[in-house]
Amino acid sequence: MSPDGINNHGASIPGFKREFLHSCLSANVLTFGTYTLKSGRQSPYFFNAGSFHDANLLSAIATAYAHTIVNFLDTNHQVPCPDTLFGPAYKGIPLACCTLLELRRIDPIKWGKVKYSFNRKEKKDHGEGGGLVGAGLRDANVLVIDDVITAGTAMRETIEIVKREGGKVVGFVVAVDRMEKIPSATDDDGVPRPSAMGQIRKEYGVPTASIVTLEDLIELLRQNGDETDMDRLKDYRRRYLASD
Repeated sequence: MSPDGINNHGASIPGFKREFLHSCLSANVLTFGTYTLKSGRQSPYFFNAGSFHDANLLSAIATAYAHTIVNFLDTNHQVPCPDTLFGPAYKGIPLACCTLLELRRIDPIKWGKVKYSFNRKEKKDHGEGGGLVGAGLRDANVLVIDDVITAGTAMRETIEIVKREGGKVVGFVVAVDRMEKIPSATDDDGVPRPSAMGQIRKEYGVPTASIVTLEDLIELLRQNGDETDMDRLKDYRRRYLASD
């Protein structure tokens, strides 16, 4: 086992995902325990992208997003190369900016003219005014970057913002796909439901991608021999796994 707590022998997790997970664990961005989510569910793990607050960590997450985006475009030929990366306020803002810089480093010809944009929580009525900072979105193909999606409310709001500004969302990329079904009033009811990301794909026809998934976290714990947390994640998956 390596010093960061990830067993690199016989790993089936791709290299950039391993490096990303190493950074998450070392900075306590990804932790295991018992956490109450906004939905009321008791989750055995928690991911907080707001803890990527130094240069090394920003570089790690930007690299992971950039590789995920490159793979996403390579395997979804119907998705055009975006004109703009959009980071929903607030956590999406630094994610979009640092990822765009990393994409330019990887391929300056392809990504050098791509722009970034983000929304204000409250519209500004002085100075340049408006609800956006950065590039305008009119007639732009927009790729949205965010941290994690649970209920899908923020995704819908972002799609409406982009549409209102005259752009088109061509894809969503998040750090973690929790792969869990949309919450309901009787949540632990055994009734199949799609995930928030799956529902967005169905409603809007927008393809999605993630750096890692719940399955990757379970595989990470398996490789590290952490059977207790692995079993807790498997139980959570059994109770809440989405139908898509």
